[in-house]
Order: sequence, then C-alpha cells, then structure tokens
Amino acid sequence: MTVAAEMLDPTRYASLGELLEDALLTFKTETALIEVDRKKETRRLTYLEARREVLRVARLLADHGVGPGDRVAMLLGNQSRWLTVAAAAFRRGAVLVPLDYKLSAEEQARLLAHAQPKALVSEQGLLRRFERLEARPSVPLVFDVEEDWDALPPEGAEAPALEPRAREDVATIVYSSGTGGVAKGCMLTHDAYLEQLRGLMARFPMRSGHRVLSILPTNHAIDFMVGFVGPFSAGACVIHQRTLRPELLQPTMQAYGVTHMALVPLILEGFEAAIRDSLAERPRWARRMFSVLGGLNELLTAAAPRPEVSRALLAPIHEAFGGELEVLFCGGAFVDRARAELFYRMGLPVVIGYGLTEACTVATVNDLRPFRGDSVGRPLDGVEVKIHAPGADGVGEVWIRGRTLMKGYLDEPELTKETITADGWLRTGDLGWIDAAHHLHLVGRRKNMIVTSGGKNVYPEDVEGAFDALDVEELVVFASGYLWPRGLTHERLVAIVRPKRENGARPSRDAVLAQLRAHNRRLPDHKRVGAVLFWSESFPRTASMKIKRDALAEALRDAGERELVAL
Repeated sequence: MTVAAEMLDPTRYASLGELLEDALLTFKTETALIEVDRKKETRRLTYLEARREVLRVARLLADHGVGPGDRVAMLLGNQSRWLTVAAAAFRRGAVLVPLDYKLSAEEQARLLAHAQPKALVSEQGLLRRFERLEARPSVPLVFDVEEDWDALPPEGAEAPALEPRAREDVATIVYSSGTGGVAKGCMLTHDAYLEQLRGLMARFPMRSGHRVLSILPTNHAIDFMVGFVGPFSAGACVIHQRTLRPELLQPTMQAYGVTHMALVPLILEGFEAAIRDSLAERPRWARRMFSVLGGLNELLTAAAPRPEVSRALLAPIHEAFGGELEVLFCGGAFVDRARAELFYRMGLPVVIGYGLTEACTVATVNDLRPFRGDSVGRPLDGVEVKIHAPGADGVGEVWIRGRTLMKGYLDEPELTKETITADGWLRTGDLGWIDAAHHLHLVGRRKNMIVTSGGKNVYPEDVEGAFDALDVEELVVFASGYLWPRGLTHERLVAIVRPKRENGARPSRDAVLAQLRAHNRRLPDHKRVGAVLFWSESFPRTASMKIKRDALAEALRDAGERELVAL
C-alpha cells in the first residue's frame, strides 16, 4: 500500500468531526498520543483509547447543553488533552475557539467576551490568572482538565451521537491578534480545513508509523494542521513535550525517533545555535570534513531530499535529532534563507510556507523538488495567488483566493468587506512578486504589523499605550517593514519620537532614550520596540487631532532609516 493510500481522503467527509471519528476507529490499534514531561513519559494512548477519552468529554459537553453551533473556547498549554477535547467538541458539532495561552489574562478575557463561548476548557494556572481581574470572564461551563478530569462521565456511559455538520458551517473562530484594538476572530469552515488538509498532505503525505513532535501550542494554525488533523488523518503518533526547554527537545526526538515537526523560526534558530556549538567543540579536521560532506550531500540531494543518503553522510548531526527526522515545517514568520539552506545542506529539509489566519494555515509552500530557500513556494492545489497592482519591478500586494479562506471576521462585516473583495480575493497586506516558476517571493508589508520569529502578530498601535507616560511631545510606533520594505528577515518595531522643548531647547537624546528603555523593559519580549528614530517636525494630524499615520509614514520613507538608534 502506498503512503498516500493509507491516509483518510478528506474529500469523503463533510466535517472535521466525521474525519476525526473515522480516524479514531480506522487506526484504533496504532499509538495516537504520547506525552512527555522533561524526560519522563506521562501518557500514552492508542487511537481506540483516545476515542474513549473523546466520548467521555463529549458526554460531559452534551450534559451541559453544548451542541451544534455552540462555541467551546480552548485555553490550554501544549498537551495531548487539547486534541481529545477538540475532537469531542467537533463530535458535538461545536465551534472551537482556540486561544493563545501566552496572552495576558486581560487579553484572553477580552477575547472570551467577544467570542461568547458556552464552555471554556482550561487548566488551573491559567484560570487562576483571571481571579486578579476586576471583570472576570463569564462562561456557563468552565472545565479544568487538571481538577475536573476525574469527574468526567465514566467509560461506558451513553456516547452522544456524532452531530452532522455541513462543509460551509463554521468549524473554528481563530483570533489573528490578541490586541487591545478590534478583536479579529476569523471564522474558518470545515470546508476550509478539509481543503487545506487535502492540499498540504498531497505534497507531504503522512502515514502510520510517523511520529510528529508537537512543541507549538495547538491553537497555532500550523500545529493544528501538522500536529493534529494531519497526523490523525494518517494514523500517525503525536508526541507532546510539556516542558519546552531547548535542552530537552533533542532528547525527546532521540528517544522517540521523531519524523516530523512543526516549529517557528525562533526555534529553528535555537537548533542552529546548538549545531554550531557542537561543531565548535570538534577538532579543525572534523569541521572541515563536515563542510565537505555537507557539500556532497547538497550535490546528491539537489533534485529532491534523499534521507538515507543524508543520514549516511552526516550521521552525527542526524543522530542528534533522533536519526529519523524527515521534514521540519516552519511557519508563522519569515524564515531566513541562509538558515534554511544550511539545514538542507545537512539533510534536514525545512519546508517554508506562507499563510495567514484568514487563509486557514498556508497558501503557498515549497515542495522540496527542488529545495528553494529564496521563496515561500508555490500555491497549494485549489489556491490562487496573484500580485495586485504590481509596479515596474513586479512587486505589489499579495492577494489570495480559494476555498481555504475564512468566511469572515466574527461580528465585523465592514472589516470583512475591507479585507475580502466582492469577487473573493483576500487582501493580505504583504508585498511580493511571483517568478517564472510560480514561486512567491515576499519583500515587505503594506500593513503596519510585524510577525515575530515566534510567530506572533504584533500591531504597533497597541504598543503605543505603554509609552503614554513618556515625557515627549509626540510618539508613534511603526513596523520597520511597513516603513522600509526591504525583506522580512529582521522585522522590528520602531518608535518615532518628537522630544519636548525645554527652555527653547530639546532634552538630550540620551535622557529620552533612558526613559524609552525603562518603559520598554516592562513590555513582553515580543512587543518591545527595537529602535528609535528622532523626528523634529510636528506629526501631521487630522482636524480632530488624530495622527495621519499614512502621511507620516510617507515622510519617514523619504527620510530613510539612517538615524535609527537601537534600544
């Protein structure tokens, strides 16, 4: 039987609930889930055992009146119960609302208030954070997977029926940002996910026997597909490492022979550092030999990956990652070309893709035939990508169309109309061009936003409030790629500051920088401003005294980034 034939065919199903139920029965004797805390295995479930767990959670949801169309919010760290609870919610025909557990309690409460779920599934540490809030979230059913798990209905209790859902029904509401501005809840249908699964697995099929290490939270779009729906549709095993300290990832990969892994560029950077540190400890002749063998491997795998060849030539590197690794899916942020090429040279292919929450997971992806580190790949089957209003250099805004697009933003019809055209094109806000081989290349952003190396969207407007107490005349924050589009490798936030005049003179820049740094340190790492540009002119404003961001941005582009000061 071929690899592809072992997978469930997504076109046969009307909903994720149907597909997951079939997977749990079809692969019942295969290992579905393994959970590791540090170096100790704490849970292991076959698909049949996972199904029993799903039925118990589904019974609980049914007993509390959760049914088709009701919303179930998920606020959990990286763990196997995320998957079984999600499968139970889909069995009930519910709409899943996955929330980022790394957001602040205030941000999470704001999103819960917007989503209005009927149930919230969470854990002790995260729920306790809400106790400090003046306005706590109000949800009819709050289920704590640590405290309440033993109180689930017993095995053998009457299993609630699998509720039918149509392809056009909403499967999830995924928030593209946890900001203090407009809550952007992307409504993604069952059809969007099943189409995404079909297109992605056609290029990278999985099978029983594959072992997927899930280190990203499953609320992350790429892990939802590559660390949950994809593996389950193929009877593969998903391994969760609860403690995500870098020094514990490789031992887990070695212990279980991990074959697939989804990560963000920040983790890939950490892997590279570990490899370079290991090489630095070796004698000079060994480093030279590694370079020679890497070049030979690159030559022999020019057309496509050849895992058996790479493992033979570069055994120590591969053994450090478990000796079975086939592919690293990297998304959520821009991947540095040199880093991707280094990993391919070592025989560890990095699959680079491009997508947005509004487009489910990915719209374009490299198929490694041949590997290219200079692009974000070609469109998946069924996805159209075009460049809108290209300039003389072919660069314009990237637009996407296809069945994987969201249905719209929850309760935001006007914002939806601004984002999706009447004929179905998603305006991404990203700038790029398409080459003769139909590969998409990204060069910058049209929207004032950055995506961190950890895969988080950060909107500068929401960072400005942290500097309200700063003793300056005016301050505004921009994304560097929005002001000066020249690639997305090193995106950062830039504060534009007009200092106050004191007795006819402005305070020294050092004094202002000291204030900025003090306020900046109070922000989470991913929201910190990376540089400052001092501006002497008054910011352009409307009649109602709002800053004209577009006009100011244009002036800043003309001035260039020569005067940037790193924070």
